Amino acid sequence: MQRSRPAVRIAAVRAVAHRFSFGLLLFAAVSLLMVGKIDAVLLDGARARVVDAVAPILDAMSRPAASVARLVTEMQTLSDIRGENARLRQELTTLRQYQDVAFRLEAENLTLRNLLNYTPDSAHSFLTARVVADNGGAFVRSLTINLGAANGIRDGQAVLGGRGLIGRIVETGDHSARVLLITDLNARIPVTIERTQQRAVVGGDNTDRPRLLYLPPDASIRVGDRIVTSGSGGMFPAGLPVGVVAAAQDNTIRVQPIEPLEAVPYVKVVDFRML
Repeated sequence: MQRSRPAVRIAAVRAVAHRFSFGLLLFAAVSLLMVGKIDAVLLDGARARVVDAVAPILDAMSRPAASVARLVTEMQTLSDIRGENARLRQELTTLRQYQDVAFRLEAENLTLRNLLNYTPDSAHSFLTARVVADNGGAFVRSLTINLGAANGIRDGQAVLGGRGLIGRIVETGDHSARVLLITDLNARIPVTIERTQQRAVVGGDNTDRPRLLYLPPDASIRVGDRIVTSGSGGMFPAGLPVGVVAAAQDNTIRVQPIEPLEAVPYVKVVDFRML
């Protein structure tokens, strides 16, 4: 069945309209792309002009804020300084109190010395010697130093390391001397346990740790107790560090020497008996 002429005309119009609309849409899309590109260039230029215009205003507005921030920082610093000043004043007050106590103690000490007719010890005479050999002989635990009688070294003088007593002079040549260490079998040193003031004797037995001898059965001994010379016998003055208690087992108390005796490069020879 053939379509009527009006229907044919309508179909033709629709075809033309479809083609026209497609072309129109294509033109619109291309136009939009071109306009977008142009708008981007224009927008960038406009943005730059706006920033140029607003920048001075923003700078002027930011200056008070920066000033306020700086003021806050300075106030915080001032607060810290005031706190530090208060702390230092408190420390100064405390130090002055300590100074007053020290002055009172000094005056009291002077008064007591005058009452006791006390005469302080004179300065100890000593010589520094270099260890030149670690040899045995009659004494298993001994050192040889490079000073002798020509330098004023005499038998019986105390020999100290950097921390305390390590031995005494037992043989003297013109330019050398032998030091009997506290670990030697022949060494016997009257000592005191510093914590309890109990007296004893450190006796060497050719080991690295001499023994603590002649303590009473009820003696209080702790590992770590400091051992110092007692001054008995007149060989050494009281108070020279000797060692610390290293072990206490089976009624045997071992003392760790205050000085590493196997690595002593220099020693100090002191004549305490001159006092």
